Amino acid sequence: MSILKLENVGYSYDGRTKVLDNLNYEFEKGKVYAIVGRSGAGKTTLLSLLSGLTSPTKGKILFDGSDVKKIDRYEYRSRYVGVVFQQFNLLPHLNAVENVELSMRASGKKIADKRKRATELLDKVDLDEFLATRRILKLSGGEQQRVAIARALSYDPDILLADEPTGNLDLTTQEEVMDIFARLAHEENKCVIVVSHSPEVAASVDAVYELASLRKSKTSRSTRRDI
Repeated sequence: MSILKLENVGYSYDGRTKVLDNLNYEFEKGKVYAIVGRSGAGKTTLLSLLSGLTSPTKGKILFDGSDVKKIDRYEYRSRYVGVVFQQFNLLPHLNAVENVELSMRASGKKIADKRKRATELLDKVDLDEFLATRRILKLSGGEQQRVAIARALSYDPDILLADEPTGNLDLTTQEEVMDIFARLAHEENKCVIVVSHSPEVAASVDAVYELASLRKSKTSRSTRRDI
């Protein structure tokens, strides 16, 4: 059963300029998805729609059968959806554990021992205790991305959205990050959705949705292919 479903979803900025049109996608728990397409095809806009930051101007998005427009948007974003950004968006004056703990407090979810849980999450993304207590600016790009993933997992969301999570990483580190996403989906039953330009990322996931730019076509030619 799909945890996220798009029904004839479209989005336009001013009522005339279409960015997305007639999207019918389904996302299940236990799988990793890639959303690909050229610049301007609307990949980041789609991610904003899925995260609840933006509402579609046409159609609807269903989360576990309920229209996202009709549920508490704050609760949806802070409890059910975790987001990983390309630029990490971590607080540089804090260490890795503190960044994850801060996210737990912001979510409002009751966690008895936040420090213990944060350390467990960092271990899950292959960061040991030494790295967990280092300041963010002393970590490599790949290590910072791992912290960002742990932070997104801090309130145990069903869905993990990642915007170009490997865009600043070398190929080896990219593979390691994608392995983490695969483990989260296949072993912990998360729904992982990754926006990426990388053909290597697209080749490593369970299914791919490809967006065609509406600037070149009057109708959307979005397609899905299973790996």
